[in-house]
Amino acid sequence: MQLSRTRALRGPNLWTRSTAIETIVRCEDSEQRYSTIPGFEEKLRARFPNIAPLQPHGADQALSLAHVLEVATLSLQAQAGCPVTFSRTHVTTEPGTYQVVVEYTEEAVGKLAMEKAEALIHATLNDSPFDADAAIAALRELDEDERIGPSTGAIVDAAVARGIPFRRLTSGSLVQLGWGSKARRFQAAEIDSTSAVAESIAQDKDLTKRLLHAAGVPVPMGRPVADVNEAWEVALEVGLPVVVKPQDGNQGKGVVVNITTREGLEAAYKTASEFGDEIMVERFLPGHDFRLLVVGGQLVAAARREPPQVLGDGQHTIRELVNLVNQDPRRGTGHGTALTKIRLDDIAISRIASEGMTPDSVPGQGQRVVLRNNANLSTGGSATDVTDDVHPEIAARAIEAAQTIGLHICGVDVVCETMLKPLEEQSGGIVEVNAAPGLRMHLAPSFGKPRHVGIPMVDEMFSAGNDGRIPVVAVTGTNGKTTTTRVITHLFTSHGWRTAMTNTDGVYVNGRQIDSGDCSGPRSARNALAHPETDAAVLECARGGILREGLGFDRCQVAVVTNVGEGDHLGLNFITTKEDVGVLKRVIVQNVAPTGYAVLNAADPLVAAMAHVCPGKVIFFAADRHHPVMATHRAQGSRVVYVDGDSIVAAEGSWRESIALREIPITRNGAITFQVENVMASIGAAWASGLPWQTIRRGLAGFVNDSDNAPGRFNVMDYRGATIIADYGHNPDAIRALIQAVEAMPANKRSVVISGAGDRRDEDIRVQTEMLGEAFDDVILYQDAAQRGRADGEVIALLRQGLQGASRTSYVTEIHGEFIAIDHALERLQPGDLCLVLVDQVEEALEHLQRHVAEAAAAQA
Repeated sequence: MQLSRTRALRGPNLWTRSTAIETIVRCEDSEQRYSTIPGFEEKLRARFPNIAPLQPHGADQALSLAHVLEVATLSLQAQAGCPVTFSRTHVTTEPGTYQVVVEYTEEAVGKLAMEKAEALIHATLNDSPFDADAAIAALRELDEDERIGPSTGAIVDAAVARGIPFRRLTSGSLVQLGWGSKARRFQAAEIDSTSAVAESIAQDKDLTKRLLHAAGVPVPMGRPVADVNEAWEVALEVGLPVVVKPQDGNQGKGVVVNITTREGLEAAYKTASEFGDEIMVERFLPGHDFRLLVVGGQLVAAARREPPQVLGDGQHTIRELVNLVNQDPRRGTGHGTALTKIRLDDIAISRIASEGMTPDSVPGQGQRVVLRNNANLSTGGSATDVTDDVHPEIAARAIEAAQTIGLHICGVDVVCETMLKPLEEQSGGIVEVNAAPGLRMHLAPSFGKPRHVGIPMVDEMFSAGNDGRIPVVAVTGTNGKTTTTRVITHLFTSHGWRTAMTNTDGVYVNGRQIDSGDCSGPRSARNALAHPETDAAVLECARGGILREGLGFDRCQVAVVTNVGEGDHLGLNFITTKEDVGVLKRVIVQNVAPTGYAVLNAADPLVAAMAHVCPGKVIFFAADRHHPVMATHRAQGSRVVYVDGDSIVAAEGSWRESIALREIPITRNGAITFQVENVMASIGAAWASGLPWQTIRRGLAGFVNDSDNAPGRFNVMDYRGATIIADYGHNPDAIRALIQAVEAMPANKRSVVISGAGDRRDEDIRVQTEMLGEAFDDVILYQDAAQRGRADGEVIALLRQGLQGASRTSYVTEIHGEFIAIDHALERLQPGDLCLVLVDQVEEALEHLQRHVAEAAAAQA
């Protein structure tokens, strides 16, 4: 069994809406039925007893080692605590070759699980050991490192519940919610609208305290000190006991409380100095440690925090008691779990030493042993929810503290005896405010009711009814998708939206190109959706990107499928038929929002059949309004777009709107059939997006199909009285459409300049010139700059074969080099002739042609 080409599908894909690992598995003949391998399943289960049944989905066919790999990969992740359920093994057209797809929640974990599953199978085959417990532990540890922490996760979960899309921007806790101009960002529990000034104030404990005191908020007295001597002076000044802490500390690091002696202060000063250069001394307030969470001017949660401690039983040492407490599955390292393991470190040893104990002391039955003076969860403390107990006056003081500092989300630390009385009545006070408070104590308190604090945080970033989404149109198909993408973008821009567009030419935002090359994949889509100027996005979704990584978005408002043709890279990546292409292209239709639309070509049976998988509604388009699909759809009161005489008509029930073809320059009065289809698809997308009809009409009238608006898409030029058409058509369906278009244009003699893409099947290359040989007088062949795996001259030879027996072509020549071939064709042109140039290097070839056209025009002037 050999694995190759492992991919991470990071968005909705051919197999599932979930993220998944896909790998190609090749099995030997003897491995295609694992049941024929003596004792295989028994040996496998001996190494991994918790593996799921080896026949998933109730399958009863003979299963291969590839199926075992699928089950093992999913089971390893499940045992590690990952919430995964989907997996599939697909038999390809190549004997003994399978596509194995397994869901993951964290990409690195999914890949490691696949590696461990492969190792498990090889260990079973070779009778070698495999430590399943170690593998699961490694996966669990990696998952804890990779996954979003509980605080960030609570906010993300609340956003997802509201339908707000999210994207993790770093491996840490920086997350973007929403798209484009509606996007917001947060890190941990800090949102992007909080100013750096407010955060800086919160980190300066002395300044915070002075501002709160000036605002009438009760705070303990004290100030920063320069050395131990000054610290003792301040301690005597404010009155013992005192607290010593770093002025800009966090998470309770270096904080020592309830200091009553000079010796204790000196030790505390040394501890605090390890975590900060500037040290504060302030009055110690007796009572409990409370954390109040303020979000957007409201108190949303409160918890009483207890320091890390153990309870003696008269039998176990303090060290053993700590180990017992740390066995609680809620306790882990870092911030990935509800509670943190208690550390028996120097600080803890020093704390218990003050009570005359060591880690090996055995406390008596019921004796409470406190291991730290601060109650932060990050140091092993615990929390009890007291939200319902907070007195209105305490809540008001906490809200006032957050507003005084300028924090939208604020953790307010309060020390007092109880939450049931105002602070002033019990000599309590606010000791600290936190700009990025931890949420674990509220989400999963040790005792009491959990609080869904992520919900008010999302509400603070997104008002009611705002889901952070912008109009997103996904466009796919064999031909016409780039032109359709450009037309829709032009219509959106005419509506006043700053529109992002991705296609095979680049990424454009608000008319400015920000990336070049083939940008029809998911990475480019994500970049377009992340741009802060994007009010709407039109995304071309090519087959390669969907296969390689899935979609770059979770769902779209509109999905447009222009057609499904024969020349769409058949034979690559196990896509061997038009039906296979259709299944792949319909991925965008399957991921339309329930309130959205799929805009589908009713005249293409494979496209029309996609309607039943659309979660939203469907707009059908076709030139023939009497087509059975169109007639049925319209009779049901649904939306259709069609051609009626010299106009394009949009109709829904008895309502209709028409636009004359003469008002749409790209169609050349309706003579260019494939452009009429592209316009109908574009009208459907604009209609589905809610654009006014006057905007659609104005936008179509202003779209000119030149090399600036749509490079390489039927660009028409005049050269010394002859007509030149430059196009990027490179498959049989595109050639067929181009022939139909140019036959509608008058010409004395017709010539074509053509090459072929090496990554097509032989028959796809040959059929192009078979058709051209029946439609053109001259055929000039040239070799592509990139042969895409073909030997020199191989593509030209296939094109030659297609011209054998051509009934019309009388002149055939081969030219080495695209630009030389273009020059040769131009030299042969006479006034009234027509030349179709099928360009390879689009930008360079168009520039070359435009230079010749400009020179010719200058010579005639």
